[in-house]
Amino acid sequence: YFPGEFGETVYGEGIFVGYRYYDSADVEPLYEFGYGLSYTRFELRDLQLSADTIDADAQDELTVTVTLANTGACQGKEVVQLYVHDVHSSVQKATRELKGFSKVELAPGEQRTVQFVLGRESLAHYDSRRGRWCVEPGLFEVQVGVSSRDIRCRAQFRAVGLNPYA
Repeated sequence: YFPGEFGETVYGEGIFVGYRYYDSADVEPLYEFGYGLSYTRFELRDLQLSADTIDADAQDELTVTVTLANTGACQGKEVVQLYVHDVHSSVQKATRELKGFSKVELAPGEQRTVQFVLGRESLAHYDSRRGRWCVEPGLFEVQVGVSSRDIRCRAQFRAVGLNPYA
């Protein structure tokens, strides 16, 4: 509701905009977020996390690596997309949230390791009642794919720390 009044704009849809709405409401879009065409084929494999548990209060970081391989006959580019899913959230969250992406060009038969780093800010949500960014400890799932609906690798980790909702 732009421009709002008295310096305040209300966003009635909240966090559910674009792919977040379609994925959370289980609506099938004509083209999902991140969809693209190529003259070649790509494979994602060997998803690895640097740790099973991170301490969000200690500003721990999680390194995520995955291998992208061009299994087709032509040179091409692919966008590797990293999403995070909060498995058991006390607050309303989208099914998955994009936290990183990398566009990679590969020759036929070539492969490359793609790396992402997730920190506290990648797990946090803004709590307007508390007036700050909060991380709720618990189980999170890393999802790596080539679009919001074409998830090809998954792995889980646990975040620990002070629970603002305990």
